Amino acid sequence: MGRLSDAFVALPGGIGTMDELFEVWTWTQLGLQHKLAALLNVEGYFDPLISFLDRAVAEAFLRVDHRAALLVDTDAEHLLARLGAALPKQASA
Repeated sequence: MGRLSDAFVALPGGIGTMDELFEVWTWTQLGLQHKLAALLNVEGYFDPLISFLDRAVAEAFLRVDHRAALLVDTDAEHLLARLGAALPKQASA
């Protein structure tokens, strides 16, 4: 999955979703890959998680740049556009 993906988007889900999200996000933090991870925050589902992450930044447990590597949006089209804008552009043939 990691090699074939350009980015990662988590939708509301359970513990497996969180495991996979944090794994790919950790890979970015460790420099094992340079792909964005994102949350599609449907109906505020991830609000408590976002608050936790922002507190982790405030308490210096999470660096600001690592937090910025996780995009969050409530609109799928807007989130995909943001991800697309952040992806490296392919060379034109």
